[in-house]
Amino acid sequence: MKGNIVSKEILTQKERDTLLNSIRTVEDFPKPGIHFKDITTLLNNHEAFELLMQHLEDRYKKENLDFIAGIEARGFLFGTALATRLKIGFVPIRKKGKLPSTTLCEKYELEYGFDEVEIHFDAFGDIKNPRVLLIDDLIVSGGTAYAASNLIEKLNATLVEACFILNFSILSGKAKLQEKTSVYSVLEI
Repeated sequence: MKGNIVSKEILTQKERDTLLNSIRTVEDFPKPGIHFKDITTLLNNHEAFELLMQHLEDRYKKENLDFIAGIEARGFLFGTALATRLKIGFVPIRKKGKLPSTTLCEKYELEYGFDEVEIHFDAFGDIKNPRVLLIDDLIVSGGTAYAASNLIEKLNATLVEACFILNFSILSGKAKLQEKTSVYSVLEI
């Protein structure tokens, strides 16, 4: 189920530059030819992190969200911080076998093989048709986010939007996910 975002808060170029400059690039990690975007330097830069969280709070505060669902593991960092600011619940979407209670599982394709993510069957409690924001640090191929969005919808929730700090625009993950829901990426690289 698609939701509609009311707020269209945007960053200035100076704010985008501040965030981009706070993210370290590590060459040849985890293998040669990869330019890894390391968000730990954004997380430990309190001014950049506050700028990001204030931007996301402004974007979503009028959306009447019930939950933020974060994808393991870096989606937990941004998701819990934003959920706290919005005074709503946080729901983890984890790799298979990591959640202790009854779960719903979704398989997705990797470059070589498959993986699975899961969510607690009762993740949204007794709320009827909860409004949910999905969040993660980045979107590349979109497989994990697509699987996570399927889980949210299978629990009869409205996926208002999927939010990512970074979108790697040379790959098609964002476009693939836009077939299901609105997608917002704070930064395009």
